[in-house]
Parts: sequence; C-alpha cells; structure tokens
Amino acid sequence: MAQAQNLNILPTVDGSSVTQATSRTTGVTLNASAGVITTNNASLAAEATADFTVTNSEVGVNDVVAVSIRSGSNGGGTIVSVSTVANGSFKVRVYNGNVAAGTAETGAILINFVVVNKAIK
Repeated sequence: MAQAQNLNILPTVDGSSVTQATSRTTGVTLNASAGVITTNNASLAAEATADFTVTNSEVGVNDVVAVSIRSGSNGGGTIVSVSTVANGSFKVRVYNGNVAAGTAETGAILINFVVVNKAIK
C-alpha cells in the first residue's frame, strides 16, 4: 500500500491566470501546465452549459487535463469538466446543475487546471 507522502506525483508549478473577456463561451489563451481561469459572469441558466476553448501550447493529445472550481460559483450546482483534449488546446464545459431552484449561475467562476503531460501512451 502506498503511503500518503508518496502519492504526490505532480510537480509543484507556478500557475498563470487568464480571464474570459466577453462571454462564458469566449476562448482564452494560457500557455502553462497549471493555472487559473476566471470565467465571464454572464448569466448561465439552470440546466444550461457553456463550452470554451483554452489554447495552451503545453497540452498534447496524450495529456490529461484536470479542472476544479476554486471559487466564485453562486448557483450551488455548477460543475466544470474537460470535454476535449487536442494538441495545443482543451475545452472546458461549465454546467449549471441547479435544477431544483432554477437559479442562474452569475458568478465569475475561478477554475483551477493542471496538465499531466504524456499521461497516456
């Protein structure tokens, strides 16, 4: 069984950051192996999705990109995921899953990401 201190397989890197300019579907460019993306705060209705492309020279088709919400979500059911990985880019999907309350997501969400290079052979 692996010990907890041996499970930290990712190097620590200095992250970069970028902010979407005009809408939740506006693409961004951030050439780093880790960073923070701040989404635009345009309204995203309950059960709606918004996809945007992150152009990133650090990403290859055999890489794994992980994303998570750091802060900023106000809808209570917002989910972020990576829908596509390609050479030089990946797509992030923001889904407002706040169905019961029907609340629109209007927060500027801070999304952390990390690229695990050549994770798949």
